[in-house]
Amino acid sequence: MSAARLLELARAKGVMIATAESCTAGLISGAITEVAGSSAIFDRGFVTYTNSAKAEMLAVHPRTIQAVGAVSEEVAREMAEGALNRSAAHLAVAVTGIAGPGGSEHKPEGRVCFGLAQTGRKTLTETVEFGAIGRAEVRAATVAHALALLVARLSED
Repeated sequence: MSAARLLELARAKGVMIATAESCTAGLISGAITEVAGSSAIFDRGFVTYTNSAKAEMLAVHPRTIQAVGAVSEEVAREMAEGALNRSAAHLAVAVTGIAGPGGSEHKPEGRVCFGLAQTGRKTLTETVEFGAIGRAEVRAATVAHALALLVARLSED
C-alpha cells in the first residue's frame, strides 16, 4: 500500500498519524516521511525495541508483557493506545513481532502483531504470519501491511 495514498487520505480528513514500532524499528515512520508533505499528517514515531522502552515510552504494562510476551495482540493494543495517548495524533499503528532469524514453536519467525488505535473508536488488533521469509522481507511486509491498515481505516468513513 502506498504511503502517498495514506498522505492523501489523511490530509483530506485532517488526521494526524503516529507509529509505535518494535520489529520494524522506524521503517513505517520512514516510509510515511519519504513522501513530500508528510509533515502535514505525521506527528511522531516511537521506536520501542525493548520491553522497558515499551513500558517507559508507551505505558505498556510490564504485567502484560510478562503474561503474554512482547509479541502479542495485547501488547500491540497497548502500544497503539500508548502512541495515541502520548501524541497529537488521531490515529496510531503499532507493530511487534519476530522478524528473524529464530523464533519458537509458540512464537514462530515471521509472526507480527498489529494494533490500530483511533480517537473515538475501538482499537483493532490482528496477527499476521508472514512465515520464515527472511528478516528484511518480514520487516518490509510488516511496513506494507501497517500502511494498508492505516489506509483501510481512513477509507472507511
